[in-house]
Amino acid sequence: MRSKTKIIVLHMKELIYTGIFILLGILFVILLILMFSSDRKQDASAALSDAVSYQPGVYTQTLVLGSNTVELEIVLDETNINSIRLLNLSEAVTTMYPLIEPAFDDLVSQIYEKQSLEGITYSDEQRYTSSVLLQAIGSTLEKAKKAPENGQLH
Repeated sequence: MRSKTKIIVLHMKELIYTGIFILLGILFVILLILMFSSDRKQDASAALSDAVSYQPGVYTQTLVLGSNTVELEIVLDETNINSIRLLNLSEAVTTMYPLIEPAFDDLVSQIYEKQSLEGITYSDEQRYTSSVLLQAIGSTLEKAKKAPENGQLH
């Protein structure tokens, strides 16, 4: 068997054109990715800010845990949840309900990050404590929501 040598002639002009077109193609793909990824982030933040509007103020809710009561305080401005605190949290409550503080801290950090109760997660160990706290936070936020059509309170 004999192999024949094949000669390929490449013109420098064709190589330069091919390189330029490949570079432009890569640049175009990167530009499209950047354009569409930033639109999704802007749309999500715009939808979030449009969807929730609060009456600014300090709102409280009383939680009854056994024979003890704990005050839940939420401070809001027009579009943000500024702070969520448990007031009057006595040593008796923390002794009887040892998961209340870690569950509350975990929920609050997620709420601050998302500025919503949507998509909040918690562990199975803190399931009941977290659900009681989320219900109290949710009902307090409902008090503060504005009606979208005329700006009146719910």
